[in-house]
Amino acid sequence: MIPQDALSELQAMLGERLSTGKSDLSLHGRSETFHPEMPPDAVAYPVTTAEVAAIVQTCARHGLPVIGWGTGTALEGHASAPRGGVTVDFRHMDAVLEIVPDDMLVRVQPGCTREALNTELRATGLMFPVDPGANASLGGMAATRASGTTAVRYGTMRDQVRGLEVVLADGRVIHTGSRARKSSAGYDLTALFVGSEGTLGLITELTLKLWGQPEATAAAVCGFATTEGAIDAVILAMQMGLTPARIEYVDVATTRILNAADGADLPETPHLLLEFHGSDAAVATEAEHFGQIAADHGGSAYRWATKPEDRSKLWSMRHRAYHTILATRPGATAVVTDVCVPISKLGQAIARAAADIDVSSLDGPILGHVGDGNYHAILLVDRNAPTEIAEAKRLSDAMVAHALDLGGTATGEHGVGLGKLHLMEAEHGAAWDVMGAIKRSLDPDGTMNPGKLVRQN
Repeated sequence: MIPQDALSELQAMLGERLSTGKSDLSLHGRSETFHPEMPPDAVAYPVTTAEVAAIVQTCARHGLPVIGWGTGTALEGHASAPRGGVTVDFRHMDAVLEIVPDDMLVRVQPGCTREALNTELRATGLMFPVDPGANASLGGMAATRASGTTAVRYGTMRDQVRGLEVVLADGRVIHTGSRARKSSAGYDLTALFVGSEGTLGLITELTLKLWGQPEATAAAVCGFATTEGAIDAVILAMQMGLTPARIEYVDVATTRILNAADGADLPETPHLLLEFHGSDAAVATEAEHFGQIAADHGGSAYRWATKPEDRSKLWSMRHRAYHTILATRPGATAVVTDVCVPISKLGQAIARAAADIDVSSLDGPILGHVGDGNYHAILLVDRNAPTEIAEAKRLSDAMVAHALDLGGTATGEHGVGLGKLHLMEAEHGAAWDVMGAIKRSLDPDGTMNPGKLVRQN
């Protein structure tokens, strides 16, 4: 529990913007996956960086954990509060502060969502391309180094963040990076905080890179006789210089589920979902070339569309796939794998995962971002069935072990949080201890999002 004097300080500072209501605490302790509810002791709703710094200073004096909260869409328990403390919810710090079209940059507060930003950018001819599926906050996306369906062309959050404003564990406010396209001035602190999951400080402002809105866009879908054929087609397409904006894979089980839920009318085979950006001529040429490559690798029923409503229907179906899969088992939750391997090894990794799932008692449809070697198995479990959760974790750990053998990683985009913490030593070895040393240097009392990402003291 929060000491009364600390609670009084926070209440005097925030008034009604400090909540200790049971329902609010419960909401901020939940995860979208299998992790149990771990609520904080209070939720703060700041409106300025100065307030965030004052909240952190108060918590530091009293040794209280501080957890950042964007929209709560993370999948690995990043924003849960296993040790209680104060959750800092950035919903009121959601402004687009400045758009600089000539430099293709924007400054935003951390609670601004990617969809809200792109709505604001419509009249400028610019866009922010990173699309993790959920309408996540940009601060949360930076904190978890998110990516998603468009990373194959535009890169991840790591590639978009030019600079940050961060409140450190002692309440100091620092600025990292600059508006310049490059710099050799010292340690890259921006990169350090991108992906740090709130364990080093709270992001209170971001300067982000923007991209031009494409002149033309086309979406395509193609079935394949085998998963291997689909992956080989993607590898060849990229070797030939094709630059699709999205290349998504769905397995047979996912295809069946999408057909039933969305009336997709797709053949019950593995599929690739694609999108091409560029000029009218370039989009048409790339779509045609990919169709030829697909045909040579067992592809069939290749269809592509340029109408916005048709493209929106396709990607809405893909983005809702996680919840659509959950709905096939009412009341279920999931252990979601997130391994990423060199693209040349992706077919091998998916085949091994599918074989393990086939002999398991669990269902686990597979889908992923094949253009960058990232796949997800949605392992359906009953939250109240420990044996099912244990089996799902066993399968997930086996997929990670295989991925590491292939030169990959335990998490391509979801981050570590609580769920991947036990895998960090196997992936990083002594480098994980270096991460811990950095954490202790910036947060010696361990108050910033404790229990996540680094080895626990």
